[in-house]
Amino acid sequence: MTTIRPFKCEDLLNFNNVNLDPLTETYGLSFYLQYLARWPEYFQVLESPTGQIMGYIMGKAEGSEAQEQWHGHVTAVSVAPEFRRLGLAAKLMSSLENISEIKEGFFVDLFVRVSNKVAVAMYKQLGYVVYRTVLEYYSGDPDEDAYDMRKALSRDKDKKSVIPLKEPVRPEDIE
Repeated sequence: MTTIRPFKCEDLLNFNNVNLDPLTETYGLSFYLQYLARWPEYFQVLESPTGQIMGYIMGKAEGSEAQEQWHGHVTAVSVAPEFRRLGLAAKLMSSLENISEIKEGFFVDLFVRVSNKVAVAMYKQLGYVVYRTVLEYYSGDPDEDAYDMRKALSRDKDKKSVIPLKEPVRPEDIE
């Protein structure tokens, strides 16, 4: 049975099977520790019955709590290659969405490479829509754009947060 549990510092020493995959964006240790210290409820791991890390999700709360921009943000979600196609990413996403509901967010957002058709299709299947295209979002690849995908939460009764923008934006235009 797969268990979702809070990410712990020692997990940083045991998640290479997830992080060394070419589809996974990796960060420095200080970045992970910053998220763990600031938004621990948004940083979770999937663990197998044998204790192997199968995947993780890292996110945060963003925006102004008093405005309709208050939301949960998915910084990274990844599942080890040997555990893909089992619905584990959907389980992680659902968990982060639930946390964002508890925090009274209006929506959850994430950025995904336009070229990552598998991920885009998965997010659409989970109820996310392309809110806007961000031109040249990825600094290591200036030709790679990102989709800013969003899913409205129950607090956004009119679903205003997911009405797509007609024109693409640049990274510096993102709030």
